[in-house]
Amino acid sequence: MAAAVPSPDPLDVAAEATRGLRGLSTELTARLPRLLEAMRSLGTGPDAHTVLDRIVRTAAELVGARRATIGVHHSEGDAAAGQGLADVVTYGVTEADRERCGELLTDARRTGKPSATEPSAAEPPGPSPPSGSPQPPGSYLTVPLRVGEEIFGILCLAEKRDGGPFTDSDRHLVEVLATEAGIAIGHTRVQGATRQRERWIEGSVAVTQAVLSGGAGDGPAVVAEKARELADAAVGIVLLPEDGGDGLKAVAVAADERSGLLGAVLPARSPAVPRLLAGQPVLIEDPAADPLLGTGVPGRYGPSMMVPLSSGDRVLGVLATARERDADPFTAAERTLAAQFAAQAAVALVLAEAQRDRERLAVLEERDRIARDLHDLVVQRLFATGMLLESAERQSDAPEVRERIERAVEELGATIQEVRTAIFALQQTPPETPPGLRGRVLREVRAAAVPLGFQPSLTFLGPVDDLVVSVTGAHLVAALRESLSNAFRHARAERIEVVVDTTARLADGRPAVRLTVADDGVGVPADGRRSGLANLVRRAEALGGSSTFGPGLGEDGRGTTVAWEAPLPSEDA
Repeated sequence: MAAAVPSPDPLDVAAEATRGLRGLSTELTARLPRLLEAMRSLGTGPDAHTVLDRIVRTAAELVGARRATIGVHHSEGDAAAGQGLADVVTYGVTEADRERCGELLTDARRTGKPSATEPSAAEPPGPSPPSGSPQPPGSYLTVPLRVGEEIFGILCLAEKRDGGPFTDSDRHLVEVLATEAGIAIGHTRVQGATRQRERWIEGSVAVTQAVLSGGAGDGPAVVAEKARELADAAVGIVLLPEDGGDGLKAVAVAADERSGLLGAVLPARSPAVPRLLAGQPVLIEDPAADPLLGTGVPGRYGPSMMVPLSSGDRVLGVLATARERDADPFTAAERTLAAQFAAQAAVALVLAEAQRDRERLAVLEERDRIARDLHDLVVQRLFATGMLLESAERQSDAPEVRERIERAVEELGATIQEVRTAIFALQQTPPETPPGLRGRVLREVRAAAVPLGFQPSLTFLGPVDDLVVSVTGAHLVAALRESLSNAFRHARAERIEVVVDTTARLADGRPAVRLTVADDGVGVPADGRRSGLANLVRRAEALGGSSTFGPGLGEDGRGTTVAWEAPLPSEDA
């Protein structure tokens, strides 16, 4: 986009125009009010195309031309520069005029000077032939349109209505009009560029606020949606480095139709990938035909722009936007603004990631502190209390007192196990890390609390994560899920106790892990279905273990206790 130039003073423009028109004919002087009125109305359009349309009509009416054309060049640096005109606005032109004006536009851009051609000698003065009939070559007048020193377009007028040539007076009028048109277009361009920058800046601020308030998890989706909106694109995509690969995977897509896009991979063999990961933008006119993409992204779109999401020397991923197949390509200004937007979005994603890490670290530190306090204070005090009670039990001669003390010691032991379970839960790894068996069991028990309406108690005995290998652990978790499901659907239990014990032994003396799920529900009916219990037996026997059930936790053994056990192999099966 051309740099903004200072706007000339309208009085200076008028003075210069007056000097240029001194000594002209009475006829020309009579046309001055129309010229001034035309100059006054040029700059009132809401956008550049509207202003150009007014210029082409006003110029044709001012000099009595039947047809007129304005061709606007691409700005230097645009992807399509040198590949034709960025915009063409016409007034009453024919195909013959288009071809002739195209030649004159090229010549005028090269010379930068007005030019005029005489009508063919064979063409008699008079009205033009009816529409649809061949149009003989007539007179033409071309005048460059300037913004400062830059020629941004050419005004081409064709065929005087009176059949004569364009005169010097016509040329003077059109030059004055072209000067004012350049000022109007310059204002429109500056205003348009300012509005465009403001939109992108506001978009960057909105993305930063959204990402930092919502966390990094939704960040890519926010960036893709806002980029699509700002770039007037059909689709916005955020691609991140592929896990376990060297390509780029689409993790967020903003489009009316996302089929085939989300999860698509831009393979490492694509020449675009190393350029993007090196921090270089990639501009593509036709994704279906451009060899830069390879076969990773569907070619349903047209002009595409891919800019790296980079913060400092770190490239987090890629922001890609694409327009419809017949849409205009991205301009140099849009590419610059998109690159700045992507850099700001990358900073926001990095800050959100750091914020999330700080929050996670704070939670882990607090959980670690609580776990230490429970172990160093609560458990130790419970041990001390138990030892005092055991000492009192030995010194007491009353059987009833000794029995009550023994029961209190057992309750303290159970409480210590539950506290230890809570300590292990507090010391679990972050959710992103695949949990061990202890974490998976905790997750199943917590999930069961929702349909049950209460939290089952859970006890671990022994180093569960160290002794139970993956295959056995997977079957144990499935057995736990089946047992809890049975307790919820059939037992109508109000109390459930879960124990995972790695100190158990099988009947033949081999070390084993034993899962016990006991409830105080209605028990197993004598004639009821036992498909769930049969599943537990099959799982245990597949590992060389067994599964049995017996009385529960309720009074007189009401309820059910499921004992599922499997040997502890020396290596994963």
